[in-house]
Amino acid sequence: MINLLVVEDHPLVSEGLKAIFEREPALNCLGIMATGKDLLMKLQHQHPDVIVMDINLPDTNGLDLCKQVKDLYPTIHILALSINNEKAIIKKIIENGASGYILKDAAQYEIVDAIKTVVQHKPYYSLSASLTLNKPDPMSLPVLTRREREILVKIADGLTNQQIADQLFVDVSTVNSHRKNMLAKYDVQNTAQLIKLAITNKLI
Repeated sequence: MINLLVVEDHPLVSEGLKAIFEREPALNCLGIMATGKDLLMKLQHQHPDVIVMDINLPDTNGLDLCKQVKDLYPTIHILALSINNEKAIIKKIIENGASGYILKDAAQYEIVDAIKTVVQHKPYYSLSASLTLNKPDPMSLPVLTRREREILVKIADGLTNQQIADQLFVDVSTVNSHRKNMLAKYDVQNTAQLIKLAITNKLI
């Protein structure tokens, strides 16, 4: 049996979580608190295996609360819950001791899987959060050369290597070489991933 505490100030979300946990025989929800203060008072008497914690609370910053709880009770696993999908926020709460990060758009099975995973001392990130964490930082990306940008824009427009070569008055092998170099440069597997990365990070 995994004992849980929930810190969430939105009734709709907390009731939804409670309903999920009640359907899971392996999970036991010890209580739902709306503030960080209530959580700290509760922890004086009960020590759950996992705390599911909203990072936006009415009386405190969830990032700071996470660190405070982990300093006081290092064996408790904290699963952050948020609508915030910013990489810096996710990284910060993980640095402050959280074992996982779940976005509120996560499927019900993800929340259950997350709890069962972190209690085994393994990290867990919902799909959206994982994609955000794995997204390269714009500042750390290599810069496109003028020619690479020219070619990538035309690739994104749907032109073939031959059409690009004709428009730029170069040999088709040159275009193909640039394409391969860009795949290696940005460590992606195919042109679709390259275009997505370039657009997401405003490289083109």
